[in-house]
Amino acid sequence: MIHHNKFIEEAIDLSAKSIENGGGPFGAVVVKDGKIIGKASNGVTLLNDPTAHAEVLAIREAAKTIQSFDLSGSVIYTSCEPCPMCLGAIYWAGITDVYYANTRYDAAKIGFSDQFIYDELALPVADRQVKLIELRDTKAGEVFQRWTRKTDKTPY
Repeated sequence: MIHHNKFIEEAIDLSAKSIENGGGPFGAVVVKDGKIIGKASNGVTLLNDPTAHAEVLAIREAAKTIQSFDLSGSVIYTSCEPCPMCLGAIYWAGITDVYYANTRYDAAKIGFSDQFIYDELALPVADRQVKLIELRDTKAGEVFQRWTRKTDKTPY
């Protein structure tokens, strides 16, 4: 039997420690087969890395622990509902269950709002503030073709 409380409490403890260390109030724990395989606190300000959210760092540690980018069968416990970037990382890792304590609305109340990103993603690409500009190059297409031949995989 999985003890959800134990793992969510670990994520919350990591978020509290993060504040003491000068980071944001976020923590995350990746669990597989009832064991923690990755855990982290928010490292954005400490590492000067805008991608160093607790969930992303915990996923990196978990992948390193099991020596695989595929974390299927794992779950993640976070002190707060994941932002769009972290949610993308969770999907890419193959994690299917996310347990969280605070909501994104709770985070917004203390100055961590992701609503702008959610709103942007709902817009047509041409209407977004970050412009996506395609620069076609045959060399880029050749690299993709080489990958497909090498792996004998159809792109997913």
